[in-house]
Amino acid sequence: RFAVSVGYWKDPYIQYFVRQAKERKAPEINRGKLEQEWGYLTCYYARVHGVSHLIKAFLEKTECNCQIVNLGAGMDTLFWRLKDENLLPRKYFEVDFPMIVARKIHNIKSKPPLSKPIMESHSGDSLLIDSHSLDSSRYSIVGADLRCSSDLEEKLKKHGLDVHLPTLLVAECVLVYMTPQQSANLLRWAASTFPVAMVINYEQVNMGDRFGQIMIENLQRRQCNLAGVELCSSLDSQRERLLANGWENARAIDMMKVYSFLPQADVKRIEALEFLDEKELFEQLMQHYCICWASKDSSNL
Repeated sequence: RFAVSVGYWKDPYIQYFVRQAKERKAPEINRGKLEQEWGYLTCYYARVHGVSHLIKAFLEKTECNCQIVNLGAGMDTLFWRLKDENLLPRKYFEVDFPMIVARKIHNIKSKPPLSKPIMESHSGDSLLIDSHSLDSSRYSIVGADLRCSSDLEEKLKKHGLDVHLPTLLVAECVLVYMTPQQSANLLRWAASTFPVAMVINYEQVNMGDRFGQIMIENLQRRQCNLAGVELCSSLDSQRERLLANGWENARAIDMMKVYSFLPQADVKRIEALEFLDEKELFEQLMQHYCICWASKDSSNL
């Protein structure tokens, strides 16, 4: 929300899910903290654009005749942004814990800028909504635990999942919170369920060095346990995890590489938003996150 308010990228919907960001002190007051914050904001910027680039490439390849399953979606606003760009897939699914889903549904029901686009894209019977799920013809939110694949599949199918459609699964900082066995089960389920599919995973990498250890310790102090961090040791370990669980092709690049691929005119624009010349922390941060993607393609899409 704060990054959007400063102008890193546009998202007119995030304001309806996240409270107003607190005001900051001027840059000269706490330069060290601001440099750290600038690093995180720019990392978010690269993440949003990098993941979005892959999603739009998939939508273009399939001509939107596909479905998207956003795993651990939280308060994500992608459905609304895709609708604004006339890029909605045949159906867009979100999955998260029932408690998170209930909060999101409450926000949607109480805020017309969120509920109206769902109604506009809906056709057929009346829209189904209860405390832990929402189902329209183009958009569904499902309350489920990703660690239980059979329950997940049952709930998605109940909401209209079509296993024969090209399917894109998106997981942003989700798999790292599962044990290696749990994330392997989820990835294997997806690879074996959909004949044509792609998965995008954004999370930590290179976590075995000192900087990675400090990140882990900082999270542990906030009672945040990265149960799957051992699979985040390198880009190779990220790729191998995907290939070992039924995916045919897999790639992984760190966020510094992603940043170098982004349109440089826009990169210059966001770098000018706040003038901070110390980029060492930023580069370290970017080298400790990555985007991985894998595909399984029986129809040579």
